[in-house]
Amino acid sequence: MTYIVNEKCINCRYTDCVEVCPVDCFYIGENTIVIHPDECIDCGVCEPECPAEAIQPDSDMDENLEYWLEINRKFSEIWPNATQKRPPLPDADSLNPAMGYEEDKTNDLSENPGPEE
Repeated sequence: MTYIVNEKCINCRYTDCVEVCPVDCFYIGENTIVIHPDECIDCGVCEPECPAEAIQPDSDMDENLEYWLEINRKFSEIWPNATQKRPPLPDADSLNPAMGYEEDKTNDLSENPGPEE
């Protein structure tokens, strides 16, 4: 089992979840983060820490989450590991689905890696 970061993280990139992860299974992209599904120990401590409500357990699996599982797998293999909390992206609060933002951000996903620690 694993947790999966979905489209709600795009253009927010809050890293509260990274700070609490006991196994450092988060990887950072230019405008989102992902979880390496083979490194996640399914402890669940990250899920309630996400201000965008962008982390889901794979027990919620559907077609959309299957897509995001593959995105997490792909980019966790090539993006730098994230182990420390960083500031969110500049427009994070205005683009946060948990604060009312309603548009799908899937097409905004950047494949570029995020900054190294």
